[in-house]
Parts: sequence; structure tokens; C-alpha cells
Amino acid sequence: KTSDCYDQTRSADGVDVIKNALTNNQTPIEEQVLLDAGCGTGLFSSEMVKHVKRIEAVDLNAGMLEQAKSKLLDEQKAGRIAFHHSSIESLPLERESVDAIMINQVLHHLPDGKEKAWQQHDAVMREFARVLKPSGTLVINRTTHEQMDQGFWFYPLIPSALEKVKNKHIDTQSLVALLRSNGFDGIDHQVPLDVVLQGDEYFNPNGPFDPTWRMGDSIWSLVAEEELEVLLTFLKALEQMNQLEQLIHNLDRPRQGIGQLSFTIAKKNIVQR
Repeated sequence: KTSDCYDQTRSADGVDVIKNALTNNQTPIEEQVLLDAGCGTGLFSSEMVKHVKRIEAVDLNAGMLEQAKSKLLDEQKAGRIAFHHSSIESLPLERESVDAIMINQVLHHLPDGKEKAWQQHDAVMREFARVLKPSGTLVINRTTHEQMDQGFWFYPLIPSALEKVKNKHIDTQSLVALLRSNGFDGIDHQVPLDVVLQGDEYFNPNGPFDPTWRMGDSIWSLVAEEELEVLLTFLKALEQMNQLEQLIHNLDRPRQGIGQLSFTIAKKNIVQR
């Protein structure tokens, strides 16, 4: 299961951006209630629970949620975090009950896309506006189309999957439009160029051969079996010619200037339409 392997190649990348955004909120960070929308295995909650008053952690994947609970048992007993098995489109929270929201690499899992005019994304932003207090902070952690094209060494090697995943990732212009239409302003974008998803494992030349490594990035689930076999044969041939690491180096070079993550930070309007 992905929930059993996810933490082996992932960490709370860019968490300092989130912490800094919450520090700029009107309410002191240590007094804030934070919603972790799509908390997954609790990577970001595990870091942010040290800084905020309480976290409301929501996820639709029961396996992921169990992983999160297991690593945050003490915090749950202390009332510092509560877990909810729920969709982020219909949050089990009261109106204006949280000071801040973080959503980390989750939006592309919503069952819509450009062809559906991002209707599910719109519903999520509307729900965020409902539960967030006026002037509260929303932090969206995502990967832009430009970053997908140039920020990952192995993405160009799986072009069919890349196009599919790009169709699931909302473009920045559409995201900003949805935020504004749902009562958010003060929109800012930050790109931490030093963050590398999967950490040192990202550079592992043997990574694509390992199913556990591939589970660290959902794009691999979109690669057809026959396409994967062709790719692995190609990479194995390069490895035998001692050319694989040079290929990775060349394909990775653009990442250093474009990054892999983009954080969009917005504030809820004090006066809602």
C-alpha cells in the first residue's frame, strides 16, 4: 500500500514556508487552530503541531489516516490534534472555526480537471472559506506546470504520464481566479528552490527500478506497464554503459532554477460577499 511506503521517500518539504505564513497571521501562531486538509500520513502535522495550539487533520484515505494517528498518539491524547475521516469538499468543522489551513500536494488528487472547469477545486476553496476565520491564512503547496516540465529528472522520460498529471494540476492563473471568487485576497507565491522532494533518494539512479521508490511520487501510477518496461530497459542499458548518472545530472539541471514546489498563500477577506 502507498500509505505503508510513502514516508520512506517523503518528508515535510517546505514546512518553514508554512510556519512563516502563519506567523504573519493576526493571531499568534501558538494560539492558532490549523486545518491540515488532506493530512496523509501526518508528515506536515507532525512538524506544525509543535508550533500551533491545535490541528484538525482531515483525510479521505483511511490507510493514510491510520499512519498519521500512529505517529501522533501522544499529541492526540493531549488534545493537540484531532483526526477526521472525511473529504475536504465537505469538512466536518464549524463555520469560521480555524485560524489557518494548509493543503500539501493534495489538490491534484481531486476527481476533476481543466475539462471540468475545476469544479471540485472550486468546491474545496468555498469550503475553506466557510471554515476559515476572517483574515485567516490559507497555504496551498503544489507543483506548477513549469516545475513538472523542468523540475524532475525522470518526468521527461514518462511523457504520457506527465501529460496526464499536468491535466490534474490546476494552473496558477485558474487557481488565483478560484481563490478570488471565493473571497481570498493578498495572494502571494513562494518557491523554495532548495527543496528536493524525496530528498537524497530523488537522485538515486536505481530508484525507478524499486516499486517502493516509485510510490514516493504518484505520477508513476499513471505509467502503463509496457511503458515502464521500456523505460527500465533503457535505464538499465545506460547503467551498464556508466551513462545513467550523467543523464540524471543533465535532466536535473533546470530544477535548480525552477524548483519542485510552489506555495500559494492567501488571506480570507474580512468581509465576505
